[in-house]
Amino acid sequence: MNSRGEPVVATASASTNPSADELRAEMVSVMVDKGLARSPEVIEALKAVPRHLVKGVDPELVYDPYKAAVTKPGRDGVNLSSVSAAYIQATQLEQAQVEKGHRVLEIGSGGVNAAYLAELVGPAGQVVTMDIDSDVTTRATEFLKSNGYEQVTVLTGDAGFGAQEFAPFDRIVVTVETTDIAEAWWDQLSDDGIIVAPMRWQSQRRSVALVRQTKDTLVADNIAQAGFVPLQGIGEERETVIALLDDAQQRATLRVEDSTLVDAEALTQAIQSDATHVWTGVNLPQEPRFAPLDLWLATLLNTVVLTGTAGAHEAPDIPQPSPIGRPTLVEGSSMAYRTLRPNGSEWELGVIGYGPAASDLAERYAEAIRSWSPQRRPQLTVTRNPSPTPVTTGLASRSVQRRNSTLTIAWS
Repeated sequence: MNSRGEPVVATASASTNPSADELRAEMVSVMVDKGLARSPEVIEALKAVPRHLVKGVDPELVYDPYKAAVTKPGRDGVNLSSVSAAYIQATQLEQAQVEKGHRVLEIGSGGVNAAYLAELVGPAGQVVTMDIDSDVTTRATEFLKSNGYEQVTVLTGDAGFGAQEFAPFDRIVVTVETTDIAEAWWDQLSDDGIIVAPMRWQSQRRSVALVRQTKDTLVADNIAQAGFVPLQGIGEERETVIALLDDAQQRATLRVEDSTLVDAEALTQAIQSDATHVWTGVNLPQEPRFAPLDLWLATLLNTVVLTGTAGAHEAPDIPQPSPIGRPTLVEGSSMAYRTLRPNGSEWELGVIGYGPAASDLAERYAEAIRSWSPQRRPQLTVTRNPSPTPVTTGLASRSVQRRNSTLTIAWS
């Protein structure tokens, strides 16, 4: 602790190579300092597991709190397996509220997160981890056994069917991106259980802690920004990535759920024309958090997500896109998305539009920004089909129909 009582993060000098223990201690210190790891149980679990011992990973990378270590890349550029960034794992562990003696099913394996869960449930609990890929489960088994977590059961199979022989589960922790709650997860969750899952709708990605309220209703108001490799198997629903600019210097893409909504060729031409700017009068602090605002925008507007590389940031075609992505309103050959400009000690939110309908789209987008308030909080209600219960709200709401469920975002 320093003189102000703040945690001090240890750093290695350029002439030394920190040990794995030092790297792990620094990782935990950063996450505690940033409020990412809060409960004593999660902090102790993070301290205990030697995540650098996963076969083939770089210790400095795997102990960077904000970076994932890819362990199996895919042919199409979509990673199939990784050791998730520690901050995301800590976020999900805090959301799950795992207790001693719990029975936990992990969807998507790899070993490290299952070890954290084993630390949390203790000797009286049980952890079952599943993955559809035998390469992943082999690596997980090797990691868990070599580090003394032999009580974890590793299964190879489509986790969309769950693990009925070990059910019911007090917690189901999903570590792959999904768009729905599988029927098996509904049926194998205990009456007062929690499902933590990274869910995607309108290409927005959030980890949600869904608490069972009734047999056919799950509700989450604990919602955090997160990204994971996509689910494979029976519940797989990939989004489409459409390149608007694609060369060595700059790349800008749209991530969309329904590719029929996008005229890629027309938009590529549109972004090379003059842009329309609308400024909203809404100011944010110098270090703004966009996740709540972006979810609000995706609720009010039928958005896709625009991403761009650093090279594209400097190009006149797409001013300041984001590697994480910005909700983007697209209609035909026109589109609009949020931007910023400095305004004294703050940042003013604005909208950039392209195409023949740029002015209209930018004004609609700006009005959605003006209607947002940081005090508003989203709640996700997941209702099992085929008889969804309508959710009403005095503010914004949007329902999305999935194969097994209806997802409704409502703001209070």
